[in-house]
Amino acid sequence: MSRPKPSSGGLAATSSAPGKQAVLSRFFQSTGSLRSTASPMGPAEKAEGGSAAPPASTTSPGRPPPGVGSVPGRATGFNRKKRSLQNDRPIKKKAKKGPSQEGESAPGISGSPEPRKCLRPRIVLKSLEKLKEFCCDSALPQNRVQTEPLRERFAILPKCTDYEDITLQRAKNAISSEDSKSQTSQKLILFNLYKSFGFQDSQFGPCHENLQRASDCKPPNKRSKSIYTPLELQYIEMKQQHPDAVLCVECGYKYRFFGDDAEIASRELNIYCHLDHNFMTASIPTHRLFVHVRRLVAKGYKVGVVKQTETAALKAIGDNRSSVFSRKLTLDDSTNVDEITTDISTNYLLCIYEDKESIKDKKKANISIGIVGVQPATGEVVFDSFQDSASRSELETRISSLQPVELLLPSDLSEPTEMLIRTATAVSMRDDRIRVERMDNVYFEFSHAFQAVTEFYANEVVDSKGSQSFSGVINLEKPVICSLAAIIRYLKEFNLEKTLSKPENFKQLSSEMEFMRINGRTLRNLEILQNQTDMKTKGSLFWVLDHTKTSFGRRKLKKWVTQPLLKLRDINARLDAVSEVLHSESSVFGQIENHLRKLPDIERGLCSIYHKKCSTQEFFLIVKSLCHLKSEFQALLPAVNSHVQSDLLQTLILEIPELLNPVEHYLKILNEQAAKVGDKTELFKDLSNFPLIKKRKDEIQEVIHNIQMHLQEIRKILKISSIQYVTVSGQEFMIEIKNSAVSCIPADWVKVGSTKAVSRFHSPFIVENYRHLNQLREQLVLDCSAEWLDFLENFSEHYHALCKAVNYLATVDCIFSLAKVAKQGDYCRPTLQEEKKIIIKNGRHPMIDMLLGEQDQYVPNSTSLSEDSERVMIITGPNMGGKSSYIKQVALITMMAQMGSYVPAEEATLGIVDGIFTRMGAADNIYKGQSTFMEELTDTAEIIRKATSRSLVILDELGRGTSTHDGIAIAYATLEYFIKDVKSLTLFVTHYPPVCELEKSYSQQVGNYHMGFLVSEEESKEDSDEAEQVPDSVTFLYQITRGIAARSYGLNVAKLADVPGEILKKASHKSKELEGLVNLKRKRLKYFAKLWTTHNVKDLQTWTDEFEMDEMQTSPPY
Repeated sequence: MSRPKPSSGGLAATSSAPGKQAVLSRFFQSTGSLRSTASPMGPAEKAEGGSAAPPASTTSPGRPPPGVGSVPGRATGFNRKKRSLQNDRPIKKKAKKGPSQEGESAPGISGSPEPRKCLRPRIVLKSLEKLKEFCCDSALPQNRVQTEPLRERFAILPKCTDYEDITLQRAKNAISSEDSKSQTSQKLILFNLYKSFGFQDSQFGPCHENLQRASDCKPPNKRSKSIYTPLELQYIEMKQQHPDAVLCVECGYKYRFFGDDAEIASRELNIYCHLDHNFMTASIPTHRLFVHVRRLVAKGYKVGVVKQTETAALKAIGDNRSSVFSRKLTLDDSTNVDEITTDISTNYLLCIYEDKESIKDKKKANISIGIVGVQPATGEVVFDSFQDSASRSELETRISSLQPVELLLPSDLSEPTEMLIRTATAVSMRDDRIRVERMDNVYFEFSHAFQAVTEFYANEVVDSKGSQSFSGVINLEKPVICSLAAIIRYLKEFNLEKTLSKPENFKQLSSEMEFMRINGRTLRNLEILQNQTDMKTKGSLFWVLDHTKTSFGRRKLKKWVTQPLLKLRDINARLDAVSEVLHSESSVFGQIENHLRKLPDIERGLCSIYHKKCSTQEFFLIVKSLCHLKSEFQALLPAVNSHVQSDLLQTLILEIPELLNPVEHYLKILNEQAAKVGDKTELFKDLSNFPLIKKRKDEIQEVIHNIQMHLQEIRKILKISSIQYVTVSGQEFMIEIKNSAVSCIPADWVKVGSTKAVSRFHSPFIVENYRHLNQLREQLVLDCSAEWLDFLENFSEHYHALCKAVNYLATVDCIFSLAKVAKQGDYCRPTLQEEKKIIIKNGRHPMIDMLLGEQDQYVPNSTSLSEDSERVMIITGPNMGGKSSYIKQVALITMMAQMGSYVPAEEATLGIVDGIFTRMGAADNIYKGQSTFMEELTDTAEIIRKATSRSLVILDELGRGTSTHDGIAIAYATLEYFIKDVKSLTLFVTHYPPVCELEKSYSQQVGNYHMGFLVSEEESKEDSDEAEQVPDSVTFLYQITRGIAARSYGLNVAKLADVPGEILKKASHKSKELEGLVNLKRKRLKYFAKLWTTHNVKDLQTWTDEFEMDEMQTSPPY
């Protein structure tokens, strides 16, 4: 094995020295300058000087192979170095210069020219001597140079938690006290350090055997023969099983992080991290576990909670009493009760799979995708399978709609999908980052996935209903089955797979027969869930409509907003319910609203109970709330039957009490006080149904009775009739005797504690029985925990019925919320029809209307689109004139109407729209490598493919990202395609006047409109004497007006933006000049067209006179 020769000095390797020096400075304190302790050099090394040495063989000249010949004085070499340090005598050096020394001399020790063997151990001995008095970066440069051979060894130490660093730390501790250690201990340290650097046994030379014997005589850890503690070994084993998780390990009253996990926790949680034994470690108190785990998850980490699975007293009598506590990876036992009452987030885990076999044209990258989304906190499961184009717009729509917090993906995805994932995770939907979990491709393969899904659901087939559910699962689309198998495997790691056990509750995310199609771009452009300024809820449509009182009602409303209905009957049922709540004078609705206001997040609580992850406090809170609801709704039934007319509201309210019937039984079983404090041993009032707990409590009472009876015997022994047991700091059944009377205590009694005045004892009988009592108490806790889980399992039989009741409550909450919206201002009930039309009288933008408030009134505008008359509006007008707000207003009113809400207008009659498609805004996509114009056309192409005659299409300034001619051509051709072929209801905003000429070709279907404005007369007058021109001053009227706006008045926007005056004047002059040229060309074209209609000389002479006169008047200035 060849190795490079050690350098005799210089700065040949100093480029990486500071980094390595920093690593060493973590372990060794600075003690001043290094002393000169360089090792002797052979002739071969002297000849090389400071130049870079190529790798040399171990049998090179001047360096005989190990084991051949002998070296005089070798056995005392180490002691000789020690003496030189103790005497502090100067050592002769020879300064050598080389090209890499940069003008700085490197000291070298002149040694014996005779050949040496086993050079590596000599170097390590020398290096360890240097380590003994190692200095940090503040040392002088000449002293740093001497550590160069050592730094070459430390190049393998990347982090302070690496095992090599740990060995060096142990070596440093040993060297710091070497004066008090034997020669054997020193050799042992050197041997272990040598092994950690990766040297083979054959490289140790003749000193290998002695070192080996030294290592054999004293292993580092007597029990495990390892440098690691039992807890560290347990952590290493768990870390190997879960290498991608940050593990927090329960150790008594705190949770500890180790190694890299400790450094992550220290950095992200701002807690102290230090070296303990072999690993860096950090800790948090047990009662703060939930808070810190949530913070880590929000930062994008996968966190595993490792809990102790045995107690101290039971361990003491078990077979493994001498080993470390057993632990296993679990989820937290309970959800924070505060979160149950306040949190409203939708925490979806979304699994995505691509069926690459379905790719027909690789260039187009069209592919079949399957997704499965699970919300473990609420038990909701959604799935979908769809064809997607290279832009992955369909997948983007689903990610935007679900807003997942975690993505489960195969290890290999197509490039377009990877780019979309990077985009989605780079800009998170909320404050929390989206985590990405990868799983091996083999678990997504259809053969493996089908088998896994079949095995999972085969156990659920117990009746005909289960058989139907099973057949429904295996008949799902191939990509969905592949995603489902992966998500089953992933949830099994957390014992959450029960969420998927009822496939009849699965919901397809996109149903073209049930919901309006709204893609991700439309959700973003129309600001449905978030505004586009700071990505917050305020300023969005959801913000306007959200007046819900419950967390589960808010989640339901979010679904309603993103999934407007298509069936006229369902829309009118919601509108009827909202109208009744709005106009009813009955107190029934007020009472129901008050009950809803006090509810915790029952949906999350029920799911926590279903997964057996809830605490007693949470269970009691949820069940008590449901019982209270049941009694209150039961009392309202007569009033509901007599006063409520809406079929939807009647159905919802009347069925809720019946669905909540089972909860009363479970509430009667529980002891309220024990449930609130989490005492499972006193949780159940009647123990007749819990024989195991009753038996254990009887055993405990028997032992306590025996100990109490033993008190009579103690009184006789001590001859003190009034003595009683005392309890101090949790230690029970102690006999307290004054120190002056201790002589009367029998010799076999055990002294438990004492003060200056008294001493406390246990008799042998108490010692034995008290130990047995503690064991029974801990066994009782385990038995109660087991019975508690059985109790939750029994309660879970009613889970789906209770979830149905919660769903009804959420629907009622949403209806009350929409009724609140209808009360806010001039909102009207829309009239929905099957015909294709959008007729709105004085409609307003819902978000702008609310943001402006009463002080700044929003200017209303009307709209009239119909299949029989105009179905396309071409809208022009000045910049900032309100064009984009107007077209968004039309789309938002349409969405609100089809979700069953009142709309901000005086009157609205709308046909059912099957989808809303928008293309607006200008932004590139760096992740996808697409320019602004490419993004624009990609969106347009997607709309062309998917829009139907019943869709509403909105195109805002199409073609502006390229040259004027190309932009006009694309805008003209695209709009004509929508007019002739798609025949959808279309709003087209443009600054290109030639596009407006389509009105002439399609006068029945197309109308030209513009946003009204006024131009200041004083500044618009043309003053020929004025040398400098200024931009026209425009007043916006924000009113939709029929006709074409010939100009866009962009210079007015530049003026409002405080562009410097000189630039504005120059731009205004140039604008007039260009406008004059265009007008001149148009007039000439008009005259030449007229020329072709002349038939005689007289007409030709008239045309010539007119043309010359006009040319003189309109000649452009030069």
